[in-house]
Amino acid sequence: MDAFQHINHARMVTLLEEARIPWLFYDDRPTKTLRDGAVIVDLHVRYRGQLRHDDTPLDIVMWVDKLRAVDFTVGYEVRAVGAAQDSPASVTATTQIAAFDIEAQRLRRFTPEEKAYLESWRRV
Repeated sequence: MDAFQHINHARMVTLLEEARIPWLFYDDRPTKTLRDGAVIVDLHVRYRGQLRHDDTPLDIVMWVDKLRAVDFTVGYEVRAVGAAQDSPASVTATTQIAAFDIEAQRLRRFTPEEKAYLESWRRV
């Protein structure tokens, strides 16, 4: 918590990361996965309501918002524990992530399997 009694910005970014990593690196995936290389390209966090320590554990809903040949954008809605899913989110955020070839040190295209997995998380 920060001086204003709500969750600190740096901690919120860490919470988003802690939710995102197991979701993206699910073990039942093709051999070549984002685990082999991905980079954060952009991050936006918008605070719409206060979240305090008493509001934990937080509910974080994630989906793939945009999907292109080498990158995608994850959308997030963060609510206090027990808040209705149709209630306004206290925090909304996006993270743009690009597939990256670590050995070649350049962006790479998604494999068909990766693209299908990410497509399955698109919001309808």
